Amino acid sequence: MTIFNWAYDIFKSLNFNDDLSSYLNLGVNIIILIVVSYVLDFLFKKIFIIVLAVIAARTKSSFDDFLVANKTAKYLAHLFPLLFIYKTVPVILSKFTYWEDFFEKGVKIYIIILSLWITRSIFNALKDYLKNKPRYSDKPIDSYIQVIMIVLWIFGITSFVLIMFDTTMKTLLTTFGAISALIFLIFKDTILGFVASIQVSVNDMVRIGDWITMEKFGADGDVIEINLATVKVRNFDNTTTTIPTYSLISDSFKNWRGMLDSDGRRIKRHLLIKANSVKFIETLDIDKYKKIQHLTSYIDHRQADIDKYNTLNNIDKTVIINGRNLTNLGLFRKYINQYILSHPGINKDMLLMVRYLQPTEKGIPLEIYCFSKDKTWLNYEHIMADLFDHIMASVNYFDLEIFETISIPTNKSND
Repeated sequence: MTIFNWAYDIFKSLNFNDDLSSYLNLGVNIIILIVVSYVLDFLFKKIFIIVLAVIAARTKSSFDDFLVANKTAKYLAHLFPLLFIYKTVPVILSKFTYWEDFFEKGVKIYIIILSLWITRSIFNALKDYLKNKPRYSDKPIDSYIQVIMIVLWIFGITSFVLIMFDTTMKTLLTTFGAISALIFLIFKDTILGFVASIQVSVNDMVRIGDWITMEKFGADGDVIEINLATVKVRNFDNTTTTIPTYSLISDSFKNWRGMLDSDGRRIKRHLLIKANSVKFIETLDIDKYKKIQHLTSYIDHRQADIDKYNTLNNIDKTVIINGRNLTNLGLFRKYINQYILSHPGINKDMLLMVRYLQPTEKGIPLEIYCFSKDKTWLNYEHIMADLFDHIMASVNYFDLEIFETISIPTNKSND
């Protein structure tokens, strides 16, 4: 403040000859004002930047490091020459009442703008600081900061108008009420984004880091940023999709967070078995299937029940369709079920089943439904591929066939 007082005293002690015109005095004073203001700005900027950098280097907290990165010290330094100008303008413009009032209003408005810049840099530093904290890494900090800054800018713009036109708050609010329809029309997207951002945050619909799928916008990847107007998604092909925030509450999307927080990731796929390859198991073939370790105990127990039923009901087994019988598809389904239960990558505590779906013109869909323990995409695909490699290789052993569309080559005559 010593430099500030020294520069201010210079202006109070200046005495120009009476023979100089008032406009020449004004011009000289303005030039001196600009030079002194520039020197003050340069000195305070150097001092503030150095001091804040030293403090940031000596403290353990990283918050002051982000203050340095967001140039908070630079914006703070600009306040001192502005205050000097604000105090000096009445002195050099004492004979120019109109210009004094004009420049005084300009300085006040710039002080408000500079205060908003300082506030914004502090909030940006706070945003960067919180994003590095695991507790807040998945929170839409950008949206909160933008909402606060919008409110501050509204107050700032209101102050501009009050200063520029020397009006009252009551008159200003009356004017805003009259043009509110126009304001809502112009800022429709911003207002919708503001409302949507609050709903998304309050209802915890999306967090940063969530994997979401939104076919309408071609989004399929991780959320990397949530702000007032848009949500940025980094797709798995490393492209970026921007989704309007309002669309998250007006349209449907899939959030995979529930799957990632659960104990397993679902495997749900089917094979198409040719219907004409399904058959009863002959008595002579049963011993062959008993050699499959996953089926040995099942066949012994199941065949005993079947034989008991057929004997009690005097079933004529000279025709195999009579009575109860094992089928190759039934044994295959049981084998897959037992194989999945023995697989180390499958969560046995979650739903596990092998079932038939509605037969179609392409065959009988045999669906495998289970959950892998590992939910990481790459590992999940390896587990699922390992299952189906074995299952598809096992089909022929049960004298079954997988449906494939046969392509018929066409003969083309040479020209």
